[in-house]
Amino acid sequence: MSESFIYITCADEAEAEAVGGMLVEKRLAACVNILPGMRSLYWWRGKVERGEETVLIAKTRDDLVEALTEAVQAAHGYEVPCVVSLAITGGNPDFLTWIRDETTGAVKE
Repeated sequence: MSESFIYITCADEAEAEAVGGMLVEKRLAACVNILPGMRSLYWWRGKVERGEETVLIAKTRDDLVEALTEAVQAAHGYEVPCVVSLAITGGNPDFLTWIRDETTGAVKE
């Protein structure tokens, strides 16, 4: 079984807290990190937009990425939320085991 970091952008800290809390409570993520104060430049509907966002990073198992993505899409305020999975290819084995252990009982809806 492998693990992933999930990179998510949110409109603000409140949304990141709500989405992140939901992911941890449903055991779709072992933990999340909330990083406020990100500035974004992006194309949206034919023009370049600028804005402040909050980064949410979730740690999970690869087999939960699809369910996690669907949960974020259902709870998120953006029409097209950024949810990107990045493979964890190494690290502290004890931490990786902890991710697996804390998401083993993931709540399926």
